[in-house]
Amino acid sequence: MRRIVWVLLALAVGVIVASALALRSRAVQDALVSRIARRRIGRNTSALLAPDALRVLLCGTSSPIPSRERAEACTAVFAGGHLWIVDTGPGSWRTLALRRVRGEAVGAVFLTHFHSDHIGELGEFNLQTWAAGRPGPLRVYGPAGVTDVVRGFTQAYADDTRFRIAHHGAALLPPERSTMAAMPVVLEGADAARILDEDGVVVTAFAVAHDPVKPAFGYRFDYGGRSVVVSGDTRPCPNLVTQARGADVLVHEAQANALVRIMEEAARDTGESRVAKILGDIPSYHSDPADVAREAVTAGVRLLVLTHFTPPPDNEVLRRIFRRDVEAVPPHGLVLGEDGTLVVLPTGSDVVQVSRLDP
Repeated sequence: MRRIVWVLLALAVGVIVASALALRSRAVQDALVSRIARRRIGRNTSALLAPDALRVLLCGTSSPIPSRERAEACTAVFAGGHLWIVDTGPGSWRTLALRRVRGEAVGAVFLTHFHSDHIGELGEFNLQTWAAGRPGPLRVYGPAGVTDVVRGFTQAYADDTRFRIAHHGAALLPPERSTMAAMPVVLEGADAARILDEDGVVVTAFAVAHDPVKPAFGYRFDYGGRSVVVSGDTRPCPNLVTQARGADVLVHEAQANALVRIMEEAARDTGESRVAKILGDIPSYHSDPADVAREAVTAGVRLLVLTHFTPPPDNEVLRRIFRRDVEAVPPHGLVLGEDGTLVVLPTGSDVVQVSRLDP
């Protein structure tokens, strides 16, 4: 028996040594990389665009408080054969790119407001979807001021765009498709307005309460009898409850104010008065999870998905704190969203499916 063990051990060592030597071979190295590249580059997520469902993918669930696991504010909605983006926070394009989302299928970007953690990656979304083969200019909807935001990013990327055309050629990268088209949304005193209706997708913009940021919007998407509402940044807001009435999914920002107060006290105790001042201010224009849950139940939504976390709940203690004061939840529950959380709403159905799309 001991001899058999020694033979098996020798064989195992031999395999390890042989593998180590093989990895030094250029041919083996290239073959491994080629195999991985074919699997990664050939991966196709076009199923997300299938017409049989409205799909929601979280592509940025953090706030400006940094997280190793999360990009900043971004939600992707797949409906009508297109990809619709709500906010373009820093790092969010990478979240989509790692999942091989087809950028050329982008229909439009919808900005909720102009805080940097919601717009910082707009230039990259424009560049990457153009390089992927977008068939025309990128429409960018948003509050008054969106024209200036689009103009600024266009100017910042002007040389980059010119260099890429010179390198790859106008046939591959048509200059006329590299642009963005600003689409200002003006509610003119109304609480909400339909701003898009195409390919079976209806998008409604509505006012939320993020003062002194004004106007600030949320967006509702309706497709195939299913619906999702994205809150943007807001404190508890009666108009959001009205506009989310009967929606299948509410994707809502969440700030654990108990944690923010602890962080504020810690900042004061350590002499970080500037940080303490900011932390003391932010509860006035964000929503605590307990308030969000109450609004979701009042609105009659089926599923509540929390996002844009302050602070990001990247460990079990923080996840428990985000849930601990929540008393009632919608019938399909409450999900603490992560980058890659995927919600599927099949058309002509009441089914709500929640999973994760990993890189």
